[in-house]
Amino acid sequence: MRLLLAEDDRALGQALADGLRHLGYTVDWVQDGQHAALALTGGTYAAAILDWNLPRSSGIDVLTALRRRGDRTPVLLLTARDALDDRVRGLDSGADDYVVKPVHLAELAARVRALLRRTEGDPAPLQHVGTLTLDPAMRSARLGDAPLELSPREYALLEALAARPGRALSRAQLEDALYGWGEEVASNAVEVHIHHLRRKLGEGWIRTLRGVGYALYPPAQADPAA
Repeated sequence: MRLLLAEDDRALGQALADGLRHLGYTVDWVQDGQHAALALTGGTYAAAILDWNLPRSSGIDVLTALRRRGDRTPVLLLTARDALDDRVRGLDSGADDYVVKPVHLAELAARVRALLRRTEGDPAPLQHVGTLTLDPAMRSARLGDAPLELSPREYALLEALAARPGRALSRAQLEDALYGWGEEVASNAVEVHIHHLRRKLGEGWIRTLRGVGYALYPPAQADPAA
């Protein structure tokens, strides 16, 4: 799941980006409003976390422009402003939520999860594909009653496939789901993660569609011809 983080404080931005990545999110981190606006114009994000006081264009300005063009990307405002009038202004400008600094990663991540559930119209915290269950809150998965031991990137890859069961995702799409800007990607990174997931899930779950990519199938629905 890909997030945009716009925060000009380098120490805080690095800490939040690293923390969210550790939780399994793919994070693109920018440090000013112009780059945030450009990223939101050219990319598709599950959610954006915008600092209010960004240089070169404030988070409020970026948010206002986003909503004016009809973009419904969920936005969480991050700011030191805690006055009632500021909170009202932020929400009335189109923000979906509001977090006052100092920021605690656990709360920020919980608010992002809640925001995504509301946006997707699904209040249920769990995702089911056959006997596979994903828990976005814990970034964990179970196969039947057995927990799966997954690395953050393995979970992110499984989550991307589980969002579209039976539909193939290309290697480029999976790389986009796993890696943020500036992160080095080995040429066989996706194949390595797929290999590890197949070993943990068992036969039949992940199918290779030649020339297309990879798709997740519950074994009972698997098509041998694929």
